[in-house]
Amino acid sequence: MDLRITAYSELNEKGLYKNGSLLLANATQEPFAQFAKEAYRFLNPAYSKFYKMDELCKLAFLASEALLMENKTDSRAEGADIALILGNRSSSVASDLQHYETYKDSSNYFPSPAVFVYTLPNIMLGEICIRHQITGENSCFLMLEPDGEFLYNYVQHLFEQEGYEQCITGWVDYKAGNYVARLFLVEKAAAKSVVMRKFDNLFI
Repeated sequence: MDLRITAYSELNEKGLYKNGSLLLANATQEPFAQFAKEAYRFLNPAYSKFYKMDELCKLAFLASEALLMENKTDSRAEGADIALILGNRSSSVASDLQHYETYKDSSNYFPSPAVFVYTLPNIMLGEICIRHQITGENSCFLMLEPDGEFLYNYVQHLFEQEGYEQCITGWVDYKAGNYVARLFLVEKAAAKSVVMRKFDNLFI
């Protein structure tokens, strides 16, 4: 099946990008917590749940907002026809360590449910799905490095065997202040579609 990338975004320590163009620079190399606030104000999604998210979820959320801000999921595709497939290396280690700090000392044992809820990497999928009403398959795969061939084959299968119309795929990873999110909107090739990049096993 002929699939095409119709939009892509990236958020890293240098800035926020859409389709290869810089949207917002992190010129002063602000730490993620500060730059995430600046990116949120720039994108202006008016989504108050953002403030309670952990770093990994904020990273995925902001990259998905940039990805879809001018490429809202096609009106032809219902939520059940859209999949979300991501790769990740560090899992939810930032929240895992924060949660560990709340119970490691038996004399000061006070685990926080607000932190515990983010101790799974697939929570970032849920945040994106809720925001954009995506009800199709959503999966997060742990891998040492971005594995374009695996993601390509998996997404191809979803389109060919499961009948999906669109898929958001890519790589989102956060650990100790080091972060990167690269997301791609994949669709069936159509005469009217604007093709930003070819979708193949080297896409990421």
